Parts: sequence; structure tokens; C-alpha cells
Amino acid sequence: MTIQVFVVDDSAVVRQALAHILSGQADIALVGSAPNPLLAQAAIQKQRPDVLLLDIEMPGMDGLTFLRQIMANNPIPTVICSSLSTEGSAVALEALSSGAVAVLAKPALGVRAHLEESRHEMISVLKAAARSHPRLRHATPAAVLPMQRSMRAARTAGVHALSMNKPVVIGSSTGGTQALEAMLLQLPSDAPSIAVTQHMPERFTAMLAQRLNGLCAMQVREARDGDRMERGLVLIAPGGRHLQLRKNAGQYYAHVMDGPPVNRHKPSVDVLFRSMAECAGRDVLAILMTGMGDDGARGMKAIHDAGGRTIAQNEETCVVFGMPKEAIKLQAVDDVLPLGDIASAVLAFDARA
Repeated sequence: MTIQVFVVDDSAVVRQALAHILSGQADIALVGSAPNPLLAQAAIQKQRPDVLLLDIEMPGMDGLTFLRQIMANNPIPTVICSSLSTEGSAVALEALSSGAVAVLAKPALGVRAHLEESRHEMISVLKAAARSHPRLRHATPAAVLPMQRSMRAARTAGVHALSMNKPVVIGSSTGGTQALEAMLLQLPSDAPSIAVTQHMPERFTAMLAQRLNGLCAMQVREARDGDRMERGLVLIAPGGRHLQLRKNAGQYYAHVMDGPPVNRHKPSVDVLFRSMAECAGRDVLAILMTGMGDDGARGMKAIHDAGGRTIAQNEETCVVFGMPKEAIKLQAVDDVLPLGDIASAVLAFDARA
């Protein structure tokens, strides 16, 4: 099967360079290009591509606005390729949160040479994007107003005040930024402590935590070594470092560590999950969300075998049903749930005696 790619970029040089790169691929075809989203819309409606390769800064309509329109109406796997999407940039994170499968950076100068040098990475990303299944995405408010936070807290305060310290650990990758946001938005301010490993490079994770902290009733921050897991707190593994949880005197603490990649990832979901299998037993809930590959599957099996509760996101709501599928294959999963039901499962686990 040939992957059909449509390019939207206002630079003729970039469009020509991309056409040259894709022309040498037997299994990828450039089916069209446009200098801006307004011209791209009509072409895409006539022939829907498998993957959209999208710039951000363009006349008439910027790429992020176009991306949000696509994801709200007729989702197409989209890869951002822009000089604004440097690693760790707010624009790159916003693109991922808006539904982009991946983000590629290009320099403001020497772009043709850069694209040629990055040929293998681009082809790999386009092929991965073609296997993804982005979902309809509805607009998310820019922030939760203080009054809304107070109302959420007032409605839920005291409900779980006497519950044991039973942490939740979550692993996610491709599509995870959107999935985490959707799930965390449903949780009250006193929900059980959560540790997250999301596959992201260094600097992205701090910005992801900052974004989620502005949206959610729970507090969200990048994990620091020695942080104590507390109710109402979400810790996100820092990019380029592994996150483990350790137990001391009945409390769980974050251990942020260096080390080689595990399953090609750093941070790795397996590292987080295996640490909980060792110290938490039945008092942990592990959730494996959308993502490519198999990171987290064996760690979830270890938690399952130790008596912990395990949940996998279902195929219908995953952008990429890779990591959850591998855990299911290992018989490591107690429940397979749609994304919209996972928050309720977290609260049900928390209320369990």
C-alpha cells in the first residue's frame, strides 16, 4: 500500500525539496501540495491523503488553526514541519496537544540541506503517522477558571479523605498528550496521586506539565527527585530521565534517575511500572494509554502478577493501539476501557477498601 502525503507549506523551496525526497520512496507518494491551508482545503476534500505534512507560519490561515479544524471535523494524521517547532517550544507542544501525531523541526536557513539530511527521520515519521488513527477533537478551554477549580474542589472535598495512599501510574506515547488531558480534566482536585511517563524529549515535559496544570483541577508538575506522592498531585517524568516510585514508611516518593534508554525510550514506561510492581503490590493501578511500540507491556505484566490493578485504553479511542495491544497480548490487563471511562475507573479504584 502506498502512503499518500499532502504538503502544506508556503515555501516553494520546501515544497520542491519534499517532493524530491518523497519521489525516491516506493511506498510513499506526494499526491499534492499547497502554499496555504485555504488552498489545501479544497484539494483535501477531493482526495483525502493518508498523512498531512503541515507548516505553521503561512498566509491566510496559520497551521495550528488549520490543524484544529481538521481534528474537529475530519481527522487526518498530521505531521508538523516548521521552523517554529524547535524542541521544547510552546508551538510544538500546542501542535501535539491539538492532535498532531509528530513534530519535525526545520531551520530558518539552509532548509533544503536540512531536509535532505533528515530524510530517514522524516520517512520513518510519515510511515508511523500513516498507521495512526487520530480522533475527533473538541475545543478545550485555555484554562480552568479559579472559580471552576473551587467548585470542583468543593463538590469532591472529603469524599476520599480517609482513603489509603494508593498511587496510579500511567504510560503513554503517540497521542498521549491529548489522552492525558482528556482523562485528567475529569478528575477532582483530591483524586489519588498519579505518576505519568509520557514519551517526550527533554524540555517538552516541563511545558506539558505547565499546560495541564492550567487546565486540570489537580496540580500537575514535572517530577523532581524526592517528591512525595500526594492526593491531588500529578507528577510527569522529565524528558531524558527515568522515573521510578519508591516506598518508605508507607509513603511513595519519586526517584528521578539517569540511565540508558529502555525499549528505546528515556523516560521508559517499563521503568516506572516495574518499580511499582516491586513496592506497591495490590495497592497500585497501572494504566497504559495510546502509543506505538511495546514499552510498558512487560512492566504492566509485572504489576498484574503482583496483584495490582491494570487497565488498557481500547483500540477505538487510541491514536495508536500499540502499547495497550502488547499488554493485552501478555494477558497483563484486567480491563480494556474507552478513554472516557478511565477517570471513573481511577476513582473507583481509589474508593476500593
